[in-house]
Amino acid sequence: MAVKVLVVDDSSFFRRRVTEIVNQDPLLEVVDTAVNGKEAIEKAQSLRPDVITMDIEMPVLDGISAVREIMAKCPTPILMFSSLTQAGAKATLDALDAGALDFLPKKFEDIARDKQEAITLLQQRIKALSRRRVFMTAARTPTISTSNTTLTRNIGSGANSLRPQPVVPEKASAAPVNYKKSGKSYQLVAIGTSTGGPVALQTILTQLPAHFPYPILLIQHMPSTFTTAFAARLNSLCKISVKEAADGDVLKPGCAYLAPGGKQMLVEGRGTGARLRIIDGNDKVNYKPCVDITFASLAKSHGEKVLAIVLTGMGADGRDGARLLKDQGATIWAQDEASCVVYGMPQAVAKAGISSESLPLDRVAQRLSIEIGL
Repeated sequence: MAVKVLVVDDSSFFRRRVTEIVNQDPLLEVVDTAVNGKEAIEKAQSLRPDVITMDIEMPVLDGISAVREIMAKCPTPILMFSSLTQAGAKATLDALDAGALDFLPKKFEDIARDKQEAITLLQQRIKALSRRRVFMTAARTPTISTSNTTLTRNIGSGANSLRPQPVVPEKASAAPVNYKKSGKSYQLVAIGTSTGGPVALQTILTQLPAHFPYPILLIQHMPSTFTTAFAARLNSLCKISVKEAADGDVLKPGCAYLAPGGKQMLVEGRGTGARLRIIDGNDKVNYKPCVDITFASLAKSHGEKVLAIVLTGMGADGRDGARLLKDQGATIWAQDEASCVVYGMPQAVAKAGISSESLPLDRVAQRLSIEIGL
C-alpha cells in the first residue's frame, strides 16, 4: 500500500511541483493538497495521511500553528519546507518545537547537486518519516518528565525549546535499568546525528549539569544558517554552555561545540591542548558537517579517551568513523530503534557490531552521567 501524503502550501506552483515528485514514486501517493494551515488541520483529521509536507508562511493559519494543532488532534509525521535564511532557521526550529519531525530547504537546488538527487532525497525523507506513523501517540502535556530523569521544562507556544516528539510508545523505557560504570576514563564526548537530531540533542543536553567534566562535540546535519540559531537556542536552555564551533576554539569542560553547517569539524591535539579546526572540506563528501570526518579526527587525537554516541538519522554517516574510534579503544553507543525518528545511522553502527549499547533517548543522559561518575 502506498504511503499517503498531504501536501500543504499556499503556492499552487509548489503544490504541483511537490505532488509531481511524490507521485513519481509508486510507493508514494498524494491524497490531497491544502492551501493554508486551517485547511491542513481539517484534511489531516478527515484523510489521516501517513505524512504531511508543510510550508511555514501561509495565509489564514501559518504552518507552525497548524503543526501544533495537528499534533494535538491527530499526531502525524510532518516534514517542513523552509527558506535558508536566519528567519527561516528560527521558524523551522519553532516548527520542530511544535512537533514537526524534519525539514528540507524549499529551494531544492540547495539540498542536492542535481534535480534527480533532490527528487530522490525528498522521496526518501517521506518514506522514512512514514515509518514512524506506527509509533505516533496522542500529544502529551507540554512537559518532559520521566521516572528516571530530572528534566521538566515548559514548552508552551512561546518557549524557545524543541519539543520531544510523540513517537515513542508510552512504555518504551518505563522499566528501571541499573546501569553500571565501565571503569574507563574519558577526555571528550562526541555525538553525531541527523533527522530528528535537534530534538534528540536538546533532550540529552538539557539534562547535563553545568559542571559536566568534558567538552562535547556535536555533529548535526544542518545548513549553515541553521547551526548558528540552533546553537544559540540550546545555549539558552542548557546548564552547560553551547556554541557554534569556530576555528581555533580551545576545548573546555562543560561546553558543547556544534559543528557549523557547510563545514567540517576536526580536532588537533589532546587534553588541555586540544583545539578545533573548521575547514571547508572535500566537495565530494555528502555531508557538511560529516560525522565520519569528525569521528576519524578524534580517533587520531583522542583514541580510547572518546565516548561517542550515534543518534537518530538517515543513512550510515558515523559508522566508518565509529569503527576507527573503536579500533583505538573508544566507547561507542547508539540510540535504540524505538526512540529514533529514523533508525538509519544508529542501526548502521549497531548492525556492524561497533556499538556496545543501544539506548532509549530518554536514558542517554542518565547513562552518560553514570558512566562518567556524576
